[in-house]
Amino acid sequence: MSGDHTSAVIAEQVRHVEALLEERGLLDDGEIDRRIDEFLAGGTPANGARITARAWTDPGFRERLLADANAAIRELGLSMAGALQEQRLKVVANSEREHHVVVCTLCSCYPIALLGPSPAWYKSEAYRSRVVRDPRGVLQEFGLTLPLETRITVWDASAESRYMVLPRQPEGTDGMSEEELASLVTRKGLIGTAVV
Repeated sequence: MSGDHTSAVIAEQVRHVEALLEERGLLDDGEIDRRIDEFLAGGTPANGARITARAWTDPGFRERLLADANAAIRELGLSMAGALQEQRLKVVANSEREHHVVVCTLCSCYPIALLGPSPAWYKSEAYRSRVVRDPRGVLQEFGLTLPLETRITVWDASAESRYMVLPRQPEGTDGMSEEELASLVTRKGLIGTAVV
């Protein structure tokens, strides 16, 4: 069965279930589409960049972020609340001796609210399978060569849990405003396939 045919069959099944829920009065017409649109409208890498810049400039926030990311991001008016439940967010901090990278080996679980829609490569089978087996090699393909003594930890997202990397603050950026710092942060840096 081709991928296009499989996708069409699944889409038809989803439309059927949605129609049944609407007929029974459990959903308003178009409610699912509206909720998805609302969720995606707020999702942008700028949110992750704001979190990062705050953590770089506020040691207390950084500590709270690493201890309980869901609570800390609420301080910035952000949330991991999905359609049905709040997803658990864990933020992992890169250091001189350790580098983190995020993947979802089963599908493409990803913190859309903080990083925007996931890039195509994140969803690819090649990335999902290889980054676990050979993270150093995959990172080199992204142009990121880390010293051999740097430990690389791969975090596997799931339906309940999402991860975001807190990149190291670039040298020479002390004294920059949060806005200036946020402009340096990239989505790849928040996934761990690049440094900032």
